[in-house]
Amino acid sequence: MVFSGKHGWEDTKGFTLQVLTGRWFMVFSSFMIMSVSGASYMFGLYSREIKSVLGYDQTTLTLLSFFKDLGSNIGILSGLLNEVTPPWVVLSIGGVLNFFGYFMIWLAVTKKIPKPPIWNMCLYIFIGANSHCSTNTGALVTSVKNFPGSRGVVIGLLSGYLGLSGAIMTQLYYAFYGSDSKSLILLMAWLPTAVTFVFMPVIKHHKSTEQPNDSKAFYNFLYMTLILAGFLMIMIIVQKCFNFTKSEYCVTTFVMLLLLILPLVVSIMEEQRIWKSKKENINPPKPLNIITQTQQVNGEESTQNQNTRRGEDHTVLGAVFSLDMMTLFVATICGLGGTLTVVNNLSQIGLSLGYPAQSITTFVSLMAIWIYLGKVTQGVIAEFIIIKLKLPRPLILTGILILSCFGHLLIAYDVPNGLYVASIILGFCFGANWPVLFSIISELFGLKYYSTLYNVGSIASPIGSYLLSVRVAGYLYDKEARKQMAALGLTRKHGEELNCNGGQCYKLAFIIITAVSLFGALVSLTLVYRTRDFYRGDIYKKFREEGRNNENELAVTQHKVGPASDDG
Repeated sequence: MVFSGKHGWEDTKGFTLQVLTGRWFMVFSSFMIMSVSGASYMFGLYSREIKSVLGYDQTTLTLLSFFKDLGSNIGILSGLLNEVTPPWVVLSIGGVLNFFGYFMIWLAVTKKIPKPPIWNMCLYIFIGANSHCSTNTGALVTSVKNFPGSRGVVIGLLSGYLGLSGAIMTQLYYAFYGSDSKSLILLMAWLPTAVTFVFMPVIKHHKSTEQPNDSKAFYNFLYMTLILAGFLMIMIIVQKCFNFTKSEYCVTTFVMLLLLILPLVVSIMEEQRIWKSKKENINPPKPLNIITQTQQVNGEESTQNQNTRRGEDHTVLGAVFSLDMMTLFVATICGLGGTLTVVNNLSQIGLSLGYPAQSITTFVSLMAIWIYLGKVTQGVIAEFIIIKLKLPRPLILTGILILSCFGHLLIAYDVPNGLYVASIILGFCFGANWPVLFSIISELFGLKYYSTLYNVGSIASPIGSYLLSVRVAGYLYDKEARKQMAALGLTRKHGEELNCNGGQCYKLAFIIITAVSLFGALVSLTLVYRTRDFYRGDIYKKFREEGRNNENELAVTQHKVGPASDDG
């Protein structure tokens, strides 16, 4: 953009300030924070170092993994703090927790400190993973409140960047450190913290001034993330087929970084459009209209406070103990519990079913990309279903649960090459489940206490994982493994890894998981029925009206201030 005239420098400076303090650069900054906040997805890349250096058995390593999952999903304190403080507070806490947790793990693995007790390592990984609750709350929740009418796409995009973060961090790790997996832990300690502190000052709440063009901008963001995901998937495949040198990793990482910052172009273009609109606005609306509209909104809010209904701002306790939330929570536990079982045990499932090690690596890569696609795709599909067809968003949750059953059955009956398809289906379902959950919570219970309710919904993940992954899949796997050892006349030695081979290892477990997923689908259908009238209405009308009111107020303020500035 080129400014000319005697006020050209002032215009340039003013536009630059608008870009750096505007909503769109805030969205871009949120993308950057989320793109390096997925260290909890990378446990498989550094867990071998922890196991070998510290001399842990598989049971202890699984314990560490559980505390990682627990930490990354218990964010109630972050949510409550974000209700009463600016976003930079919870973001700065997240940055400090991230550095401390993973830096202490790095010190232990590199033997720079004495070998810590197991409970210390569990605490360190819990703290490191718990930082993600703070960064996610600060970035994602703030973005949703700034763009309430586009919340489905916003949640999908930000969750998508989180899903891609593992692949992004891996590329950076190869470029910075080569194949030194101990240094990966150090990268996980300093990079997310540095990125958070760089972009933290611009993550703040803005008055909603949403325009019809906003959705177009978010779709442009979506296209750019699809290009980034496609590039990463190609690089993952190529790098597995060929031995890359460090310089070649630097080249591919440079291209990746260019694609990563490409959304900045969209942010600048949107701010330029707003800047031009302000310059051309010579007939702002009369203050009287704004006052009348504000009084009408206040009147509606007064009515809402007297009779809380769906879509209005619930209290935290009112939302948590509502039948809608309980129904959503049960359905989500069933869905996430089953897909998390596959995500956490994909390598072990592949080995027991006889897949080669190279194929298992492909499964993990495929699942990572499809987790991303699940997160961003549901946002697009959901907006079409809600806005155009007026169907309830919980219907998407029902579809996800039914679709996941096909993936579970492919594993249960060991269909030839079925794990390839299952990893795609279940990765997509796992990714899509999260933004659907968070969007439904925001729509049914309002945005006033969304920071807390967002983290309440996340608790479904560790509950589902413990019930189906640990108590069902893990228990039945060990039971079948002991049966196989007994049949061979073998006795397991203390500390020896317990392995099971064949389709029977996970068959019963995934039949049970399929039944649980179907039960979850039935539960979610009750929520579809209960919310059908709510979604038939215009659920975003209130936010569009507030946006227009805020824009009118801003235009009046600028009209009053502008002439005085010119005279000066």
